[in-house]
Amino acid sequence: MSSQTHQQLASYDTFHKAPIIGYHRAPLSQKFGAPRQPNLVGLTSAIEMIAPFDTPAAFVGLEEFSHLWLSWQFHHNRGASNNDAKNENASNSQSFRAQVRPPRLGGNQKIGVFASRSMYRPSQLGLSVVKLERLQVIEGRVILIISGADMIDGTPIIDIKPYVAYSDSIEHAQSGFATDAPVLLDVSMTNEAQTQFLTLINSENDAASLSSEAVISKLQQQLVGEDKDLIQALIAQDPRPAYRRKEINTTFIMRYKSVDVSFCQNELGTLQIVAINEVL
Repeated sequence: MSSQTHQQLASYDTFHKAPIIGYHRAPLSQKFGAPRQPNLVGLTSAIEMIAPFDTPAAFVGLEEFSHLWLSWQFHHNRGASNNDAKNENASNSQSFRAQVRPPRLGGNQKIGVFASRSMYRPSQLGLSVVKLERLQVIEGRVILIISGADMIDGTPIIDIKPYVAYSDSIEHAQSGFATDAPVLLDVSMTNEAQTQFLTLINSENDAASLSSEAVISKLQQQLVGEDKDLIQALIAQDPRPAYRRKEINTTFIMRYKSVDVSFCQNELGTLQIVAINEVL
């Protein structure tokens, strides 16, 4: 490539600013506890579309597909902002991490960022396949109810595309250092934590006729009986930092909906839920 071509490319704005078309609404509001990959936990959440992208006409035919590709933004990364494109591009270049330490490799071994699914990417964009549970039109606006997302509450959604099995599923694909699903840990719950959970659950499960705000509030805040299994499934993924996974009786706290779930590893290697307290 000639020096003149390099100069021409350098003069262009190399940052592509994509519109936000909606926001993810979910039980997890913090990164700690969120699945590290999609479809590891069947957590139900929603995509709340925003105008003008929330028109039902834009989704005609989507319900014929069982799964969706979602393009989204890591909005809780340090340094992430919604400034203009040039400022974001300069910031990303200055904070670029060429190598990362994947938890799957113990948190110590470095690999190239483009050989990983690390959240610290130049574009700050994520890509996930999720299951489309249903499409709801409430008060003329579209809400997508999904499951299996690895995103937290408030995640900006950049694009939605249908998952097409004949081209998107590669039968003999190689997966590098991540050949198998992560090993799940045993999870138990103390009697005290179970009692705390039972006093907090909300038995109202019918959201079919509710407003969009109520549907989203149910997903974000209202604790129901089914959440017990989901909380345990999230903790079984072991959300602790890789370098702290040998610590015994150290308490970690995962925010789920309107509660803080405290857990620790006991001498037998089981992650034990010791308390479930309402967030005040």
